[in-house]
Amino acid sequence: MTARRSALSIAAAALLAGCMTTPPAGSPTFRHAPLVREAFIADPSAHVFDGRVYVYGSHDVDEPPRDDEPGSAFVMRDYRVLSMDRIGGPVTVHPPGLRLEDVPWADRQLWAPDATHRDGRYYLYFPAKDRDGIFRIGVATGDRPEGPFTAQPEPIPGSYSIDPAVFVDDDGARYMYFGGIHGGQLQRWVSGRYDARIGDTDLRQPDAPALMPRVARLSDDLLGFAETPREVMLVDDSGAPLRGGDLDRRFFEAAWVHKYQGRYYFSYSTGDTHTIAYATGDSPYGPFTYRGVVLTPVQGWTTHHSIVEADGRWWLFYHDTELTDRTHLRSAKVAELVHETDGRIRTIEPFVR
Repeated sequence: MTARRSALSIAAAALLAGCMTTPPAGSPTFRHAPLVREAFIADPSAHVFDGRVYVYGSHDVDEPPRDDEPGSAFVMRDYRVLSMDRIGGPVTVHPPGLRLEDVPWADRQLWAPDATHRDGRYYLYFPAKDRDGIFRIGVATGDRPEGPFTAQPEPIPGSYSIDPAVFVDDDGARYMYFGGIHGGQLQRWVSGRYDARIGDTDLRQPDAPALMPRVARLSDDLLGFAETPREVMLVDDSGAPLRGGDLDRRFFEAAWVHKYQGRYYFSYSTGDTHTIAYATGDSPYGPFTYRGVVLTPVQGWTTHHSIVEADGRWWLFYHDTELTDRTHLRSAKVAELVHETDGRIRTIEPFVR
């Protein structure tokens, strides 16, 4: 246990220094090119709206951190949207769709966002720290998929932590998945109320069930929750919850859900072990059974993704640090994703090995 904590402490320090990378030995050959080079866009959430692909992501900038909590180097202050007529075609970098100073309740750190669309209206969901240093989730609306967006005056009631991701089911119901440990603060909400005394990592209970992501169905106006958020259970083949010490499989952050041939796929970042993993289930609420790895480790400490169908094919959007080799200056990329005949996802390698 002491060795594991020591390793996590070293990893956290490397993250703050922006220098921990995980490419193959020697000079890596990257398999996929950055979507753009004129802006650092990370945490890419991709959607097809009105026949065009839009990518909503964090806009990385090189600024000094304002606090000493995990993730303090990620000081993003606005959102830029990418769009393209087709994957592989020219990419447009749109002007800022939402700025920190235009969110009445937010103080800092506009982290990974997501978006949805209904009846000619577009909804941007985003996390930010309020003036007490607590992550909440807000929503902003606009008439165009790239914005500009106007933020609601307060965060979504009952929201907390980071990485909102909205899934639209076949019946039109929309579900928000969210949460992240360490800098995402999910560990501080186990009692139902924010408690900073719990610390900066997780519950430090490797043999107990891991902290699980959250899900809530959105209200009819898409501006709030229609229900109290609940845990999304991630389990092994026997149905037992994944354990806190199971670093290769347990949830860290970056929840995403897509549906393929009637089955729900829940994918996420494992954080410390730097993979995008996935699990499957028969309901948007779970439980989801762990199945394997979508994406092996990229260059850079963080890994974050989305999965979308476009032009009759499936695609994985992800980020890495190819252009900078600095963890807080990341670039969005895309790779084709394949569902095997048995429903499993073919693992994607970001490097030519």
